[in-house]
Amino acid sequence: MSAARSSRPAAVWALMALLLLQGLSGVAGGVSLVAAPDGRIMQMPVSYLDGSPFSDYLIPGLILLLMLGVFPLVVLAGLWLRPRPASYGAFAVGCGLIFWILVEVLIIPLSALQAFFGVVGVLIAVVTLLPAERRCCGGTLGR
Repeated sequence: MSAARSSRPAAVWALMALLLLQGLSGVAGGVSLVAAPDGRIMQMPVSYLDGSPFSDYLIPGLILLLMLGVFPLVVLAGLWLRPRPASYGAFAVGCGLIFWILVEVLIIPLSALQAFFGVVGVLIAVVTLLPAERRCCGGTLGR
């Protein structure tokens, strides 16, 4: 392991752990919704989507899979390889997750899982603003 990678501050390691959690969860949830757009795998009735632009969970599942599953994993790889530009992606993941949860809560009844991932989104966004992360990775505000 290079000296640059081993000397990363705890904030960066925490950010990488949060991105891994979000990425794996997003992939699992997205694949579940795409595989069963009627929501049966995740035990979510299609009636939750009444009043939304979606008749089933296929499109939300694809969005979840790609934007909140694959993208966080790509950002995680970027933080490992080239921290400065990837820090912007991490901030985007945090904001995207917050937005996703807010929209979800407007459509689907609030659950503890949604609240948990809302907190994950806030933590991802906030960690990118911490001085240690900014020194190491350039942060969302740059130098």
